[in-house]
Parts: sequence; structure tokens; C-alpha cells
Amino acid sequence: MAIRYYNDDCTFRLPQKRLTAAWLREVAEAEGYALGDVSYIFCSAQRLLEMNRQWLGHDYFTDVETVADNARQYGCTTLQEMRRVIVHGVLHLCGQGDKTPRTNAQMHRKEDKYLKFWETAQ
Repeated sequence: MAIRYYNDDCTFRLPQKRLTAAWLREVAEAEGYALGDVSYIFCSAQRLLEMNRQWLGHDYFTDVETVADNARQYGCTTLQEMRRVIVHGVLHLCGQGDKTPRTNAQMHRKEDKYLKFWETAQ
């Protein structure tokens, strides 16, 4: 199955797309799933807010909109933070929640685990 990357109202370009896709497939497999077709849309905060309103029924910004700000806050690169957001999405597809303190902590542990997996594979 294909993992595709699109841009909408922004200039971000993800490097190593094929390696990233392979990594995401391995993450899903480690979680007991096989990925189907997955599309990532890199876009401006305003465009994402519009999509959140249209498709999710909420009218507020989420962490996805603040990748560059979060990278500065956590002392990592924008690309490292973007990879966290990308794997976060796959973990949601695999059933991992993040709405309670317990599930949010689980999500962060899994993100950290799979980000280390990415780093060691390079």
C-alpha cells in the first residue's frame, strides 16, 4: 500500500520520503497492524484549522499546527518534531488514543520509542 505526501499552502518538503514510508510500515507492524493507503498533507496552520472545522467539527489549533514552535520549545529540529507528528498519526491509526492522561503518556512513550528506532536505522 502507498504512503503519499502532499503540500497545501506551505513550502515544507519532507526528506527521505521512501525511508520514512518504510519506517511507518515497520511502526504499524510492531503495533500489530498493516498500513493501507495513507496520505500526509503538509499545510499551513490556517489550512489545517479549516480542515479541522470541516472534518472534525472542532474550531481550535492542535499540536500539529505548531511543529516549528514545539521544536524550538523542546530543543529539537523542525524535522525531528515533524517526524514525531507523523508517527503520532500512525499510532492513532493503530488505535492509540491520547485524550486521557494515561493514554497521552502511552502515546508519548511510543513516539519516543519509534523515534529512537528511526534514529538507529539511519
